[in-house]
Amino acid sequence: MAAERHDTIVVGAGILGLAVAREILSRRPAERVLVVEREAGPAAHQSARNSGVIHGGIYYPPGSLKARLCVEGAARMYAYCEAKALDARRIGKLIVALRPDELPALDALEQRAHANGVAGVQRLDADGLRAVEPHATGIAALHAPGTGIVDFGAVCRRLAADVAAAGGELRCNWPVTHVTASDRAIALSSSAGRAVQATRAIFCAGLWSDRLATLAGADPDPRIVPFRGAYLQLRPERRALVRGLIYPVPDPHLPFLGIHLTPTTNGSVLVGPSALLAGARDAYRLTTIRAADLRDTALWPGTWRMARRWWRTGLAEARLAALPAAFAAAAARYVPELRAEDFEPAFAGVRAQAVSRDGRLVDDFLLSTTPRAIHVRNAPSPAATSALALAELIAEQADQVLR
Repeated sequence: MAAERHDTIVVGAGILGLAVAREILSRRPAERVLVVEREAGPAAHQSARNSGVIHGGIYYPPGSLKARLCVEGAARMYAYCEAKALDARRIGKLIVALRPDELPALDALEQRAHANGVAGVQRLDADGLRAVEPHATGIAALHAPGTGIVDFGAVCRRLAADVAAAGGELRCNWPVTHVTASDRAIALSSSAGRAVQATRAIFCAGLWSDRLATLAGADPDPRIVPFRGAYLQLRPERRALVRGLIYPVPDPHLPFLGIHLTPTTNGSVLVGPSALLAGARDAYRLTTIRAADLRDTALWPGTWRMARRWWRTGLAEARLAALPAAFAAAAARYVPELRAEDFEPAFAGVRAQAVSRDGRLVDDFLLSTTPRAIHVRNAPSPAATSALALAELIAEQADQVLR
């Protein structure tokens, strides 16, 4: 049976895959665009299992893709949400220093914010910090008033509707099992039905991006190593202790931002996430372990090189995962009125972190190509914030190299 024919196939119906499909259709309204998704619906993984923050662009090295696309992407995300009547709120963020030895890192973040063009960032002393967050404590902070919150799952549903309205198709329960490319076309097969073929394919596969890239002939380096991030939430009667986003000064050598307090658009206040090496790429329960995922992580040389460097951090994260009281204590360092009984379980997400063979945690967005295809090999936070801007970059690259 001949393969079903399309112009462009996008693999993955998370926020980035849907944004890419929407961008392509806006450029080429007559394009036959198919989005295939392994799960039963869009936004089944990282795109909906996160803290819902529209990041400002403070953390990222000037000149990096993250720095450029986060600032641009945040502006586009706010504009998109306004146009689509989605609830996106600029509630502001504090990055709080508790100790004098954190001040140099706070200085560096302030310099990055200005270099990256993040609007409105101000340095605050202890009194200024309490004026913004009366129940918080610290010796200094950066205040980023443009940082906000949104339900990225709702954004994904709106993007999916845009794709359908523009003539694109979303096909769920369609896991890609084989990829075959020729000079003029690329064919994708699935256990779910008839093969599909297109002039080009764009893989935005998140937690499975390395496997699909390798299926298409790419280098296995880097590999996705999953990190489980669990969240608690404040009990309703304690939510008033937090007005906006409260973040620690992060370790500049890690791509994780630490335990933070995050109000959400549904009225809850999240606390988290942890960052624990996971036994499965969908380990939303701590006990979920999948042999293939565990094998891929364990056999990757970069995993062991990473572990040798960061074992102390790993032990600390394991303690947070095992002891909710430790989780609560980490948050109470910033809001001292919080007590262990103020917290209750929320949910968990899994971060698709690319790790190179030498053990380096890949910190920027990373794209690669194989014949007739583009692969998004690393797109952790702030990928949701950056999705509309990153989608434009990917569409431009596709037009240049996949004609």
